[in-house]
Amino acid sequence: MKQNAIIWPSKYTPGFTDNFCSNEIIVRGVDLERVVDGLCDAANWTKYYQNCADVKMHNQDDTRLKMGTRFEFKTFGFLVQGEVMECSRDGDVLRLAWKGWNDATGDEYLEVYHAWLVERLDGDRVRILTQESQLGTPAVALANSRPNTMINGHQDWLIGLVGFAKGDIA
Repeated sequence: MKQNAIIWPSKYTPGFTDNFCSNEIIVRGVDLERVVDGLCDAANWTKYYQNCADVKMHNQDDTRLKMGTRFEFKTFGFLVQGEVMECSRDGDVLRLAWKGWNDATGDEYLEVYHAWLVERLDGDRVRILTQESQLGTPAVALANSRPNTMINGHQDWLIGLVGFAKGDIA
């Protein structure tokens, strides 16, 4: 079975940015709809991901992510502004991506493209892939961190999302 891939805007092409991380998990017996709900409703993030706080929406009253949603949240020590750039569901495949940035300037400025791919696989399996490409001096520091801050943080996000989808986390 062919698996899908992230679609990258050219500015954020991995290998040409200051940092790139990729995390993936494939699990059996998880409800795809619960995974999608856990990810697409930003109000759920703080329930299962400890590196996320203070989620606020800017241009809508509900917390469900969709094309053009503007939001902010705290993560990895940054207050990140975000805008959903891709949000589509084609049957058993969800694509979600946002551009994120902080309000700093100069060497403190950080810009990211965080993409997600959730898909049903054969054998009652669900694949969750998250990748992030980053620009800016803070991205260079994150790329050089050992253990890798982004890889470990995003793996925690995946594990928490699966726990949420299984009902282990309310």
